[in-house]
Amino acid sequence: VMDLGLHDKIALVTAASKGLGKAVALRLAQEGTHVAICARNEEILYESAAEIKTATGVEVLPVPADVSDPAATDALVKATVERFGRIDILITNAGGPPPGQFLDLIPEDWEAATQLTLMSTVRLCYGVVPVMKEQGEGSILAMTSVSVKQPLPNLILSNSVRLSVIGLIKTLADELAPFGIRVNAICPGWTRTARVDQLLRDRAGRNGTTPEEEAAKVAAAIPLGRMGTPEEFAAAAAFLVSPVASYVTGVSLLVDGGMYRGVM
Repeated sequence: VMDLGLHDKIALVTAASKGLGKAVALRLAQEGTHVAICARNEEILYESAAEIKTATGVEVLPVPADVSDPAATDALVKATVERFGRIDILITNAGGPPPGQFLDLIPEDWEAATQLTLMSTVRLCYGVVPVMKEQGEGSILAMTSVSVKQPLPNLILSNSVRLSVIGLIKTLADELAPFGIRVNAICPGWTRTARVDQLLRDRAGRNGTTPEEEAAKVAAAIPLGRMGTPEEFAAAAAFLVSPVASYVTGVSLLVDGGMYRGVM
């Protein structure tokens, strides 16, 4: 077994009560990392925290928080440092902005998407970067989407705003490298989560089909012939934030089964 060197590290994973965020928090915990997790829904958050702790035996700190709320992100970082004394790893994640075509949406939808997707990442970085600089090390990973390489239909908000996160990540990777802080992005393709089920229902509604028919269309466009599992995505995320990836910074890693056909 490859030891990722994550034992007794401290990670903060946002939006981690379900879906990809939860899968990543669980995988880190399986590697011996103590995790702070947040989500808006307290009940599901506490259930997930208990589940991860029971399965792995690590310390899990659940903090109810909406990452689009500035005060909440500050409190979240503070609570993590108070509990664990440091933050080695930050994994930023937030629910995706709603689907829709350009004229289905209004400027206020863009403002909300910016708060949710870009500003939540910015604020979390403002919280952890001073902590990591003082430690002389750290790893930041932004969860984005394959849409940063290739826009997806009916997701203009996500297609647009997630690219700004990549600009942030690339620049931070450059700025923070002298302080021993690595900064990367990870870009899931089609991974079977509740969020993807929502998108499939949306497509089925538009096309007069069923979600399973839409899922089959998606799978047909992926070289590996299927959607990914949250566990497959989490394994790649755990590698990127681990000391094993010590010479990797400023990358956007696709975990998409080969769906993106571009060369860069």
